[in-house]
Amino acid sequence: METKVQSKKQSFVGVVVSDKMQKTRVVEVTRYEMHPKYGKFIKSSNRFKAHDEKEEYKIGDRVVIESARPMSRHKAFVIREKIGTQEVVVRAR
Repeated sequence: METKVQSKKQSFVGVVVSDKMQKTRVVEVTRYEMHPKYGKFIKSSNRFKAHDEKEEYKIGDRVVIESARPMSRHKAFVIREKIGTQEVVVRAR
């Protein structure tokens, strides 16, 4: 009987919103949280820089990112797999 060992690493599902850097992709993770007092669902999102060694993921790809050791000042995630594609409206920051 085999037991499956689950990883203790954080993982998120998000959309690639930028692929302008070498071996780095910006992934936006969106989630809905319920307001504790009013009960209304609030949409919030975070952007993470994730490592992409082969530069195979493009803007609009839905991907799974997983935490890793820090590779640079801002990059501490690795892209694990592609789930699908999605149309993206890139917003200016």
